[in-house]
Amino acid sequence: MEKKRFKFVIPIMVIVAISSMFMIDKYYAEVPSLDRLLITIGATLLSGVLAYFLFPQQGENKVDDHWPH
Repeated sequence: MEKKRFKFVIPIMVIVAISSMFMIDKYYAEVPSLDRLLITIGATLLSGVLAYFLFPQQGENKVDDHWPH
């Protein structure tokens, strides 16, 4: 696993977890606590997976050699 990629993934996951708990508590107070926790965990994991695959690795240079210049 690439450590440079995790410098972006972990903070994104923390920000999503904190903001999702805040938003659910503020706007959807009637949602049960267990469901709030499950929604937050799901959002955090999904954002982590998306960020992991969307941020390129160090030295990864995808150049299409088949395209005419």
